[in-house]
Amino acid sequence: MITISDLSLRFSDKKLFEEVNLKFTPGNCYGVIGANGAGKSTFLRILSGEIEPSTGDVFITPGQRMAVLKQDHFEFDNNTVLETVIMGHKRLYEISVQKEALYAKEDFSVEDGILASELEGEFADLDGWDAETTAEKLLMGLEIPKKSHQKYMHELSGDEKVKVLLAQALFGNPHILILDEPTNHLDIRAISWLEEFLINYENMVIVVSHDRHFLNKICTHMVDIDFNKAKMFVGNYDFWYESSQLALRLMKDQNKKQEEKIQELQAFIARFSANASKSKQATARKKMLDKINVFDIQPSSRRYPFVGFNYEREAGRDILFVENISKTIGDTKILDNVSFVVNKNDKICFTSRNPLARTTLFKILMGEIEPDEGTYRWGVTTSRAFLPLDNSSYFEGTDLTLVDWLREFSIEKDETFIRSFLGKMLFSGEESLKKTSVLSGGEKVRCMLSKLMLSASNVLVLDEPTNHLDLESIQALNNGLVTFKGTMLFTSHDHKFIETIANRVIELTPNGLIDVVTTFDEFLDDDALQSQIDQLYSEIE
Repeated sequence: MITISDLSLRFSDKKLFEEVNLKFTPGNCYGVIGANGAGKSTFLRILSGEIEPSTGDVFITPGQRMAVLKQDHFEFDNNTVLETVIMGHKRLYEISVQKEALYAKEDFSVEDGILASELEGEFADLDGWDAETTAEKLLMGLEIPKKSHQKYMHELSGDEKVKVLLAQALFGNPHILILDEPTNHLDIRAISWLEEFLINYENMVIVVSHDRHFLNKICTHMVDIDFNKAKMFVGNYDFWYESSQLALRLMKDQNKKQEEKIQELQAFIARFSANASKSKQATARKKMLDKINVFDIQPSSRRYPFVGFNYEREAGRDILFVENISKTIGDTKILDNVSFVVNKNDKICFTSRNPLARTTLFKILMGEIEPDEGTYRWGVTTSRAFLPLDNSSYFEGTDLTLVDWLREFSIEKDETFIRSFLGKMLFSGEESLKKTSVLSGGEKVRCMLSKLMLSASNVLVLDEPTNHLDLESIQALNNGLVTFKGTMLFTSHDHKFIETIANRVIELTPNGLIDVVTTFDEFLDDDALQSQIDQLYSEIE
């Protein structure tokens, strides 16, 4: 158990939160949410003891082991992958090292024998004999193949290191598991494995994530950092979001009687409770939702951008024809004989176990690189707008204000007109005069979304559009694309984003493509289809 009493934190003259009183109990999963800069990661660092609060106490039940997802990707460069995972249980690893040193001694004494016996007993109590097998299972679940387990960490890619550090945090069944953005750099398959692992995890989990599907699947509670406070609410992210939006609408409706507001809130709680799925986490949520007080539901202070895509001209029937496109980069064939036709109003999600395949295809279709073989043809009535995975070329070498930057992409040069598009993405007032050279990753993406809305295109090509965005911007973008009436080609690692938008899925494999008109959940749940995809990958491997 973790008990927080009268906690506050200040950095110089900035107050992150104050008078925080919370209790975290075993068997629950807590999602920590808040606007950018609210202090989510800082809050986790206080819980883990890395940062001291300005005032207040954090009490952890004595004897409980805490594991934290490491953020330093170079800390274990001189250790093997398997060793790095086992190091997640500090005491178990210490015993292993101590035993090895003892048995290597030439002058092994009686005292050494007694110590070795004690260590062996503790080693067995900590399931040390199964440690390597457990570590291997975690790594395999996160798609680190067995052939890589004896490699040194410095030999791995950045994405692979993240997976190993996640396996390290999960190793050894810690009483308290603290995870800051654990789904970063994971593909859909690895995220799904992690979801199932945490759903069945019987101890306490506290997590920060921008992945709404992930939070919905695993969380029994949300901790919302807002108004310089941290408050705990029963339910998953969707329950928190929809209830806070409902509470905000009811608060603004001065004409509605109190009794009517209470009835509407009660109906909302009942609907969410009735829709709880059969998973263990959802069952726990349902029991708590049944007991919730309507007055626990409160509006949020969050500011949500407005994302709306309208086009000047409707596209005709012919959208895009792709024939036999192939592309090799270095010694690796990224695309092999890719052919498909895009129809009007298609919203196609492109998936692949090699993210470079998706990005390369989009760059070819947008004329940024040439294919080695094959052709593509856009319909004459189409107008395209592109959100690339790497947007740095749009901002390099410029030190313009946001107004002047966006004006360069607009036929209409009037400043009020330009500011209106920036304002939709929360760049209003003085914010619109910020220089492009000081923008964060999320701010750059919001600028690019302003540019896309300004273009009024009838075809959108989006490569990982939710990268760098906070939950509020992701939600707004998701809503805007659901209502978009044009055609979309996109990639994303955000499950909910894909499920709510896509009406067709194309999987790019090294040995051909799979093209299915379906929802994303149906695509993932089709065992025969997934076996076919696995076969296409295994034929190359």
